[in-house]
Amino acid sequence: MIERYTRKEMGDVWSLENKFQKMMEVEIAVAQSQAEFNIIPQKAADDISKKSNFSVKRINEIEKKTKHDVIAFVSCMAEYVGPNGRYIHYGMTSSDVLDTAMSLVIREAGGVILKDIKALEKVFVKQIRKYKTTLCSGRTHGMHAEPLSFGLKLSGFLAELKRNKVRFETALNQCVVGKLSGAVGTYSTQPDKVEKKVCRKLKLKAETIATQVVPRDRHAELFHALAMLGCGFERLSVELRHLQRTEVGEVSEGFSKGQKGSSAMPHKKNPISSENLTGVARLLRSYAQAAYEDVALWHERDISHSSVERVIFPDAFILCDYALTRIAGVVENIVVEKQRMIENMNISQGQLFSSQVLLQIVKKGVSREDAYVLVQKVSHGLQKGEHLSEALLKDEEAGKYLNKKDIAYIFSGASQKKSIEKVVDDFLKGKR
Repeated sequence: MIERYTRKEMGDVWSLENKFQKMMEVEIAVAQSQAEFNIIPQKAADDISKKSNFSVKRINEIEKKTKHDVIAFVSCMAEYVGPNGRYIHYGMTSSDVLDTAMSLVIREAGGVILKDIKALEKVFVKQIRKYKTTLCSGRTHGMHAEPLSFGLKLSGFLAELKRNKVRFETALNQCVVGKLSGAVGTYSTQPDKVEKKVCRKLKLKAETIATQVVPRDRHAELFHALAMLGCGFERLSVELRHLQRTEVGEVSEGFSKGQKGSSAMPHKKNPISSENLTGVARLLRSYAQAAYEDVALWHERDISHSSVERVIFPDAFILCDYALTRIAGVVENIVVEKQRMIENMNISQGQLFSSQVLLQIVKKGVSREDAYVLVQKVSHGLQKGEHLSEALLKDEEAGKYLNKKDIAYIFSGASQKKSIEKVVDDFLKGKR
């Protein structure tokens, strides 16, 4: 089902033409279903199915007089259908067609987002495999911690993307609902069997209990999922921005021929895409906040949500589509400075391997507390230019538990590479 909704650009999905097209599909499905239940004449349903059309220009002309967009739309459709146009929108209220059509648009837009996510996942997998065992400094509190690989680092971001994909799919599924229960949800103007049949035709679920509108908690969950996608963009973007800082220099965004980084400083290569995506995440979170505010409408409905949704729906989906495409380009074209990663690891003079040293001493029968004190003492006593491996070999107490072979293995990074390779392979195979 998703594939048929991935052919349009996201901007087209949220166009007025597409909105009215979906509304027309709803009106036609309603007429067909009503005829099947002998609520309206079959000839009327046939005319509505065959002759229905609309003109955005004409709708706008009618709306100038009616000051009501749905009435303008229905009147425009009726002009194309002729006398049987009087049966268009029969037994319906505005929100019946608006909210049901909105569900169709949301589903279409969601399909584009899911296609984008799938493409980004492929880019991540490619780079994870490429840098699976490329060691770099792990950092906690901004300080060197243990070594890890750049491939493992990227795996964490891919894992987050997969979780956000599940969140989005779940929320999207909550939004593909139809509502045809009338002015305050009582089905007094047409039976619920019409709603069920129309929803089957449109491949939607019938709303459980509606007021005059589809409850907006459904939409709020969707915007929360979009905001969570944005949080993922931002976490990756902030990481790449830090790693591109001059003092770190371990990665950089791709820099195309002829590109300029600064109007004043020709040497500059700035992380502009990552900075841009950080800003995108802020906007997506703001849209979620607006969607939360739309949940609490007065009684069976007011229209305080309407003006909000006209902005946040197209903006959030178009922005998320843009962000997913741009971040895929960043990851695909990222420049990884392997030598700089090694140089940065050496800045801490081997202290990144202190935990491995600690474990090796504990294995020799020393209590963890005593082993910790010993390794800490040697680590904190390093002289400028002295490596932890050298200091351990010179230390009389450490020499009781560590030999040259132990030291050589610990500081080779072989242990990290071996364990990381298994973790990454299992993850890519879906075993984690």
